[in-house]
Amino acid sequence: MAGKMLSNGRVLIIGAGGLGNPATWALARAGAARITLVDPDPVELSNLARQILYRIEDIGAPKVEAAARRIRAMYPGVDINPLEASFTADNGAALASAHDFIIDATDDPATKFLINDTACALSRPFAYGGVLGMNGQAMTVLPGRSACLRCLFEAPPDALETASCREAGIIGPVAGVIGEIQAGEALAVLRGATPWLTGRILTYDATSAGRFRLTAVAAREGCKCGASRRANNSSATDAAH
Repeated sequence: MAGKMLSNGRVLIIGAGGLGNPATWALARAGAARITLVDPDPVELSNLARQILYRIEDIGAPKVEAAARRIRAMYPGVDINPLEASFTADNGAALASAHDFIIDATDDPATKFLINDTACALSRPFAYGGVLGMNGQAMTVLPGRSACLRCLFEAPPDALETASCREAGIIGPVAGVIGEIQAGEALAVLRGATPWLTGRILTYDATSAGRFRLTAVAAREGCKCGASRRANNSSATDAAH
């Protein structure tokens, strides 16, 4: 049954850049045969240093089309659907509901929160990922069961903070680590297992000897994701026994 779910389960990857490239490659390599890749942007020269699916001949082509060509050439059995579009309030619900797991591979905070809210509303598990300079983060959300992105941060950062983050940039190998971890979380769900990062956030610091740190994340009381209600009900049941 697990093998059947892995081959038939559908993964939505939102973003075909530094996180989306390694996540897509890792899923295809592991045998996740049905992938939808969403991104509105073309390949640029600056992408080639850190986005591993693209070559110089891809410059100017839609990222999703170039990535799909590369994946099909390496893994002919993978059904990869490239969608040259942004993930928006207009198409988000339809996209999320058609998939079994979502990977947030975007670099836009507003889109990350839209992914979170859409996934929670539709009870679709997803893996959050973020990279800034030499640091990265990842967390998996099982809606209604574990803390969501708004349990950590109630709202997206303001415009000045977002601009500052983008100016800092990302380091390709750090994005590669986080993208691979997100793919691993998707594979766990497709195999019927509980993802490793459910209820905790992983922080990766490429400058530190102890590069990985795990921190438990509690569901925030009153968050619309509903995970705190589940936790409270479980605590009440345990106390009754």
